[in-house]
Amino acid sequence: MKHLKTILAAAAATTLAVGAHAQTRGVTDTEIVIGGAHDLSGVFAAVSTPAVNGANLYFDALNEAGGVHGRTIRYIVEDHGYQLPRATQAFNKLIERDQVFFMLSNLGTPHNVTHYPLMERRQVPNLFPLTAARQILPEPPGLNFALIGTYYNEMIEGLRYLQAERGIESVCSMYLPTDFGEEIFEGTRDGAEMLGLELLDSTTHRPDEQDYVGALTRLRSAGCDAVTVALGVRAAITVYVTAQRLGWDDAVFLVSSAGFHEAVAGVPGGATEGLYAAASWVDLQARVDEPEMEEFVELFRARYGEQPGGFAMLGYVSARIIHTALEAAGPDLTLESFMDGMYSIDVYEPLLDVQISFSPEDHRGSNVITISQVQDGVWQLIERLDADD
Repeated sequence: MKHLKTILAAAAATTLAVGAHAQTRGVTDTEIVIGGAHDLSGVFAAVSTPAVNGANLYFDALNEAGGVHGRTIRYIVEDHGYQLPRATQAFNKLIERDQVFFMLSNLGTPHNVTHYPLMERRQVPNLFPLTAARQILPEPPGLNFALIGTYYNEMIEGLRYLQAERGIESVCSMYLPTDFGEEIFEGTRDGAEMLGLELLDSTTHRPDEQDYVGALTRLRSAGCDAVTVALGVRAAITVYVTAQRLGWDDAVFLVSSAGFHEAVAGVPGGATEGLYAAASWVDLQARVDEPEMEEFVELFRARYGEQPGGFAMLGYVSARIIHTALEAAGPDLTLESFMDGMYSIDVYEPLLDVQISFSPEDHRGSNVITISQVQDGVWQLIERLDADD
């Protein structure tokens, strides 16, 4: 990975501002205003907060170097706490009042999908939402772009791996009854049918639920060889730890990219040792000594005083890709020139260890699926493959 100062040198060399078209919302001669509707206080705060920090780390350095074609980037973030009514307030403020040019990394499947009509009506691109749901890219994708693969494919490929390597014959699922959880359940159900596994049972849960003894006892009695989990980060930890305390250690548990978090792997005492994840990038912690990783870790720790993880990487990479697209769009920034800039993206992203590219026909940056397992407190990569939607 090039050093950040090298990457930003190009921005400093193109600081000649050109008058912005009056019809380009969120764009002035000196500024580009973008927005994000995030969960900074709810069950997925451990996803949103580091992603926002990662994006701002990149944008702040970019702005200090002169911005993009003379324009700095202002990222306005609103907290919806994973609550749909609050998300509506956030989207309305950002789009109607703040007049953002595009939305970046909005968290939550239902929160994004519900507000597609508003974004489409106002012609606001929706870039790289923090969800791997299939609904994030409707047909046709319009102004929507996804960075990574889908929950649906993650579950299918995760079950395929567990069948081949662990010999599972049956599966169950624990999920939130939201668009997010239901997609993971659908991937579990369809993957089981595709692979000849028996789907024995499933349980649904509230976002604020804390006691999973009853659900786990029920699934254990059903005889599940594997359990897919589509809950919040803390809940995923609680489920796995509770299963171990109940002595249910002959079943394997699988989370999606939503649970592919360093906090899940690093629970004190190795309480989540052996947990599996099917995700769409390679975890940072197992590669932290690689030169490309060291620079990012040092920058993040200097700014925020803590170790970054996978979602901080996603935020940082998202900002870097946006920078590349805006550079390619040129100084005469319009929605059309920005879309052309997005279609010019074809880069290897060392932080995620995947190739990212877009075209008018394909608005998904990567279809890579990675299978990892918690080993010695970190997510160790054990398999990677490409999956078609």
